[in-house]
Amino acid sequence: MHPMLNIAIRAAHAAGDHIIKYVDRAPDLVVKNKGRSDFVSDVDRRAEAIIIDILRKAYPQHAILAEETGGQGESEFQWLIDPLDGTTNFLHGFPQFAVSIALKFRGGLDQAVVYDPLRQELFTASKGAGAYLNKKRIRVSKRRTLQGALLGTGIPFGDSQDLEPFFSTLRGMYREIAGIRRAGAASLDLAYVACGRLDGFWEFGLHPWDMAAGALLIIEAGGYVSDMQGGGDYLESGNIFCANPDLHRELGALIKSRSSHTFP
Repeated sequence: MHPMLNIAIRAAHAAGDHIIKYVDRAPDLVVKNKGRSDFVSDVDRRAEAIIIDILRKAYPQHAILAEETGGQGESEFQWLIDPLDGTTNFLHGFPQFAVSIALKFRGGLDQAVVYDPLRQELFTASKGAGAYLNKKRIRVSKRRTLQGALLGTGIPFGDSQDLEPFFSTLRGMYREIAGIRRAGAASLDLAYVACGRLDGFWEFGLHPWDMAAGALLIIEAGGYVSDMQGGGDYLESGNIFCANPDLHRELGALIKSRSSHTFP
């Protein structure tokens, strides 16, 4: 196992252990509203501090981009951290949230960890070395078309400019597919694409820390990840779709045909 991946796993487990302590105490937490339907709790902040402390001790010169504390330092190595992806789920006792940690090296995704502390499912990937769930190799699904596919997505918040392209895309596919799941934790949705539980996923308006680890998982599991133009700028634009190679082409064509939104 790559030593940097090993450190990320250690950090994810430590943060997950902290989060689990508060699963049944969410009503007692101090919660702040960062924006419409966007919350942060003491658990998020402490989990992030735990992750950063472990990473800093191992690699003090590495840069960090974390959801709650933002960017720190400059380096060809940069860690992207979402300490508790699915905070709203966590606060409501809805069992779908995860710790997400990714490492970029010279701008490219290099290491990935998505950890579900409730189910104790650890998704990991190293560039060029495949993707794994609890040390077992995983692959994207083999479904060739949207007919019968199960897709994941996220609904843009309230007055987001992405609402119209989202609903236009949704209307274009719902007659073909078997169903759509909106579970509220993008990192887990992406991990589920990597292991074949979902056939594909699309969402508008995400942050880099939401997508980075899950994107590498999918790539290493044999899938394709793109922005809405079919390019590789999803971390910059915040707009992403992914699937296995066959389904990726069909999903991409539908998204382009159904949306009048001009993506960056």
